[in-house]
Amino acid sequence: MATKDKTKKLNNAPEQYSVKKTDKKTLLKWYRLLILGRLIDERAPNYLKQAIGWSYHAPYAGHDAIQMALGLTFDKKTDHLFPYYRDMQTALSAGLTPLELLLNGISKAEDPASGGRHMSNHFAKPEWNIHNTSSCTGNHILHAAGAARAMKKYGQKGVVFTSQGESAMSEGYCYEAVNGASREKIPMILVLQDNGYGISVPKHEQTANEFCADNFSGFKNLRIIHCDGKDPFDSMNAMTEAKKHALKTSEPVIVHAHCVRIGNHSNSDKHELYRDEKELQEAKAQDPIPKFKALLLDEKIASESELDSLFEECKKEVLEAHKLAVKAADPDPASIYDYVYPPAYEATKYGEGHHDQTEGEVKTFIESINETLKAEFRHNKDTFIWGQDVAHKEKGGIFNVTKGMQQEFGAERVFNAPIAEDFIVGTANGFSRFKPEARIVVEGAEFADYFWPAMEQLVDTSHDYWRSNGKFSPNITIRLASGGYIGGGLYHSQNIEGTLATFPGIRIVVPSFADDAAGLLRTAMRSQGVTLYLEPKALYNNKTASTIVPDDFEVPFGKAKIRHPGENLTVLTYGNTTHFCLEAAQEIATEEGKTVEVIDLRSIIPLDKEAIFKSLTKTNRVLIVHEDKVFGGFGGELAGIIASEAFELLDAPVERIGSTYTPVGFNRILERAILVNKEMIKNAMKKQLAY
Repeated sequence: MATKDKTKKLNNAPEQYSVKKTDKKTLLKWYRLLILGRLIDERAPNYLKQAIGWSYHAPYAGHDAIQMALGLTFDKKTDHLFPYYRDMQTALSAGLTPLELLLNGISKAEDPASGGRHMSNHFAKPEWNIHNTSSCTGNHILHAAGAARAMKKYGQKGVVFTSQGESAMSEGYCYEAVNGASREKIPMILVLQDNGYGISVPKHEQTANEFCADNFSGFKNLRIIHCDGKDPFDSMNAMTEAKKHALKTSEPVIVHAHCVRIGNHSNSDKHELYRDEKELQEAKAQDPIPKFKALLLDEKIASESELDSLFEECKKEVLEAHKLAVKAADPDPASIYDYVYPPAYEATKYGEGHHDQTEGEVKTFIESINETLKAEFRHNKDTFIWGQDVAHKEKGGIFNVTKGMQQEFGAERVFNAPIAEDFIVGTANGFSRFKPEARIVVEGAEFADYFWPAMEQLVDTSHDYWRSNGKFSPNITIRLASGGYIGGGLYHSQNIEGTLATFPGIRIVVPSFADDAAGLLRTAMRSQGVTLYLEPKALYNNKTASTIVPDDFEVPFGKAKIRHPGENLTVLTYGNTTHFCLEAAQEIATEEGKTVEVIDLRSIIPLDKEAIFKSLTKTNRVLIVHEDKVFGGFGGELAGIIASEAFELLDAPVERIGSTYTPVGFNRILERAILVNKEMIKNAMKKQLAY
């Protein structure tokens, strides 16, 4: 594909900057930034050759002007910036020093982005609102949309910038973000740096339109500006106009910058394999820096000696930064366990989450959740909730868990989201970046089974705190109606906690009774970090799950509860199966004269290993019961922990009970054959007791 310069004309942007209108001081500042950045850009591969680091580098040469304009337009006092992996010049122009860029590139402990925890070329400075973004192409546009939503709701005059390559717009969540931003009319500026390629894939294989911004031309409340991303004046005019428009209208803007990729996609790419020599020469001929230098000389803005002197100053500055960077400390291997989980709320008021209240109104599981949500919204004015179908007239979600919330707290705090799970979770991540005190509750999907489109965002959010070296914690409670026993079938009856437990950084709780539903929800909403709050929907109105619930009840993470004390067998369970286990234990006591200790884990991550081991010292036998499939379920992890850390306490093999290794069928006959029931559990108890 030939790299011809098919730049569109700038759309309706006044010419604020031109060589005639811009003073010498500004022009030389631009030239200095362009030279300084290019020197670092060209130096980066040498660190890899010398085995010093920078094992991932995406050169930005050919994107120089738009990145400089983006960085200079950003104001760290009022704005937020979500750069992408090629945005080195953006970061430099936004204020990061050459030393800070090098510390990131060679992954030093003092790297302001992540302390060496994240990939090189992911530049950030969270304290300046230059955000640490992940490696998943384009996903940070959802975070930008969330931050812009927060900016609008809190009334701050500023804009959120997000930047990426044009090919990233092929991702579905990018469309979700633009759709949401245009619908909500939020001040977000999306800069598309179009160099014609997505690694080796030419853009005509990505989209039918030659310029992908045109794919969004029918979106309401969205302005699209095209500019020459190789030209400093055109780029500055575009970015200035985009910010002016976003501030004035509180509407999103796409700035489509037409760039050229002079080098490889990254240091692991060989563009000679898919670009011929003619194209490579054409790309090099469009290099913005020689053209800008020639313009400064032709217009007699500066002399050759002035520019040469400036070049030498930049070389010296980069060399000094290099000397400091290579001497900087490396990350400490012992620090890998730091910042996996942010601080949890210390729920100490009721000890380990037990209450002796015997008088009061008995509440259902669903009433408990609803009333706790409302109580926490009154407790913290910076609490928000959104999701599918959560706030329409008298309805509050498919199960009415959020009924009455919008009426009491208003549409600014309780509102619906599009049917786009990635968007729901991603904007929660971005919103929490704007104000650390904010607590966001999202109904991640109407059924837990529908949560999978949001997995990319969950994975990214799970390591935000660790990746940022403790500088950013997404404070989100993700509510999911989980499990079966309702005749729901596929996408309405599956359990997903076994899969989700594999991601460090995510807490997972599953209450079995109304009081724990309240207590765990309160703790989740007051904690920093991400909590997956799984609601066994079959218990919503189940009388056996109804309890008296103190108004301010709280349950700490990582504390199991003995539901039925016993001496002969330990049963570990949670959620729906807790009730089956209790029924079976009572029948065993009557029929066998033996006692079974039923432990309701309540909290899967973190796990109360102490309670498990303490029980095993009495019973020396264990049965693990959960609703999820035995194969691949969380019970396998429990069995592994017991086998490796408490083997000598066992007088019998670890036994597991769960659903069959099949999907959950719709017909009630099939569902009963698949899901765990009391008789299965009771028979397993007898087997363990008889061993």
